Amino acid sequence: MNKYKKIGLTALAASLVSVSAQAGSMSVSGSASMGLEHINGGAANSGKSFSMGNQLTFTGGGELDNGLNVSLSFVIDQGDDTTTNVGSGTLKFGGGAPFDSHSITISSDALGSIKMSGEGGSSASGAVDGMVSGDIWDAFQSTADEPEAAPAGSNGLYYTLPSMVDGVAIAASYAPKGTGFESSTAFNIVYTGIDGLSLTYASGDDNSTDGSQADHTVMKASYAYGPVTVGYSESEYDDEVASGDQSTEAYSVAYTVSDEISISYGSEELEFGVQSASNVAAEFERVKISYTAGGMTLTASQSTGDNISYSTAATEDQEVWALGASFAF
Repeated sequence: MNKYKKIGLTALAASLVSVSAQAGSMSVSGSASMGLEHINGGAANSGKSFSMGNQLTFTGGGELDNGLNVSLSFVIDQGDDTTTNVGSGTLKFGGGAPFDSHSITISSDALGSIKMSGEGGSSASGAVDGMVSGDIWDAFQSTADEPEAAPAGSNGLYYTLPSMVDGVAIAASYAPKGTGFESSTAFNIVYTGIDGLSLTYASGDDNSTDGSQADHTVMKASYAYGPVTVGYSESEYDDEVASGDQSTEAYSVAYTVSDEISISYGSEELEFGVQSASNVAAEFERVKISYTAGGMTLTASQSTGDNISYSTAATEDQEVWALGASFAF
């Protein structure tokens, strides 16, 4: 390649870099955590164990000439997606890790925002069905026992309407149908128009499994008065097949001691399928204290779980205490 061609290509590359910089920007945020947990009682009497978490979120985007904003989010989270098969044929291997959730969002003040999630998305009802007590069950149960919600699905759409009334936020979702199935839809409404009060209602349908369609409903309320916050939530998953019915109910009380220290108590009850002597509600409780300083949060908690797999067997009762440190940067 002669000298003039080298100069020309160098100038072209510089101009492309300049255009990209003017069109948008890319940022990276991250989090990391360390934990110590001790499980006592039941079949999982596994003693003490250490754990860690790490995550990087790449976010980029910019404003187009027509006024629309476009952003891309991509998460790297080691070990979070180890069950996804990647590739095909002889090149197929298990584990999508370290790659995790990714999505594209198009938004404007007048139109609201619409997000397409290639992985890690949520339906409008699933996005708000977290228990006010903090999903204590997750420390005891397997993912197979996780409360159901209207599905998001790969390449699902999540639409947030523009602000029309102060204190009211509305969102809707759409998950495309599978082979022979119907599409799944959901919506949620969140009201925060009164200082300290938050009310949530959501409804959706799950048509991802032919012959086992279900309706999902979420109701949630919390109120903060001074340093005290109380909350209540319930989620109902009404399956066409009675054995697939699920319900969750939770309460919480939190006290803010200072800007850095808070103490909370939470209680949850989960039911799965038709209740009977051999299929009872699972019950969970937790006391937790948190200390936050800058981007660091330290936590200590004591949790109990009874009938954790919906059975009255003695092995289904457990206690868990845990210490944790998380960092955001």
